[in-house]
Amino acid sequence: MTASAATSNASESKDIVLAFSGGLDTSFCVPYLKERGWNVHTVFADTGGVDAEERSFIEQRAAELGVASHVTVDGGPAIWSGFVKPFVWAGEGYQGQYPLLVSDRYLIVEAALRRCAELGTNAVAHGCTGMGNDQVRFDLAVKALGDYRILAPIREIQKEHTEVRAYEQRYLEERGFCVRAKQKAYTINENLLGLTMSGGEIDRWQAPGEGARGWCAPRSEWPTQPLQVRIGFERGEAVSLDGERVAGHELLARLNALFGQYGVGRGLYTGDTTIGLKGRIVFEAPGLTALLTAHRALEEAVLTKQQNRFKPEIARKWVELVYEGFFHDPLKADLEAFLQSSQATVNGEVALETQGGRVDAVAVESPHLLNAKGATYAQAADWGVEEAEGFIKLFGMSSTLWAEINRGRD
Repeated sequence: MTASAATSNASESKDIVLAFSGGLDTSFCVPYLKERGWNVHTVFADTGGVDAEERSFIEQRAAELGVASHVTVDGGPAIWSGFVKPFVWAGEGYQGQYPLLVSDRYLIVEAALRRCAELGTNAVAHGCTGMGNDQVRFDLAVKALGDYRILAPIREIQKEHTEVRAYEQRYLEERGFCVRAKQKAYTINENLLGLTMSGGEIDRWQAPGEGARGWCAPRSEWPTQPLQVRIGFERGEAVSLDGERVAGHELLARLNALFGQYGVGRGLYTGDTTIGLKGRIVFEAPGLTALLTAHRALEEAVLTKQQNRFKPEIARKWVELVYEGFFHDPLKADLEAFLQSSQATVNGEVALETQGGRVDAVAVESPHLLNAKGATYAQAADWGVEEAEGFIKLFGMSSTLWAEINRGRD
């Protein structure tokens, strides 16, 4: 078959691949698309935020909704190598706060498009709304990876309905499909990176209710004994936990469990969305918070002052590209080349400790620590008083001259 014939057959196919999570939005998409003549094939990219029980629920949900086929893809290794590694190298949250917990979307797109290739179709669908950022991430990622027809049912119904979630619930219930209670209250997203919640009182700029909690235990449930763990790094990548070599995605999953019980990594974030609105979410990222804390402590000890000063500028741009949907833009790859180069000496082990709520790097070991053999900050020096005074004189020459020349002129 020629390439043009294959493309023509794909465009004529009534098969469509839906990125599926089993939540309210993607559950709604199944009957909506079926009623418009599509054979709906669902793909759940398991990026590490659900347990075996939830995976089983998602598979059962797809079957209950009557999909043509359903596949579950293990996305843990991909999310570690494709996102976590460079994100930790960057070490910056979006607008200094948000740890980009939605970045599994790009890996979900890749899984959905692989399924499209298997089925011989170029039609792909997602459950993103027309108000949020995810629609930008999904659509731009799809467009960067090939020529596909994109359907977004939630965007379509927003043309006629203002209370979209209520309409989706009613639509499903009228067709005999139940809606879980937590889906009625909040939009919840979970993956290996963490958990986000929006909707309800969060969207109304009010204090989150007791139901707006996921992995992070409330203070009343924190263990009484402090937790201490050691994370080993090689070229900036976490490779061991308490001396045991662990695959990256498994290491992050363990950190989520360990630090989540101490309430580490929970935040309430308000920021500028890609489409111009203000976004407000509760997020929980215990593992990533611990990992970022450890990496930064090691990095600050082994990089030069100029590296530590300049690197955040590169990091902020990398974070903006990923947040705004430009995951496949060549500039992102260019920036990652710099970030990877900066990690050549980020080797060693960091001890983390928490008593609840926050985590601190309490000890750092590395063969690359930039220690001066004969000097310790504020304690001892291997230079003389004259050298110190000369340095201060030259270092501050410009400011001192300005003060001397302009003193008393006002």
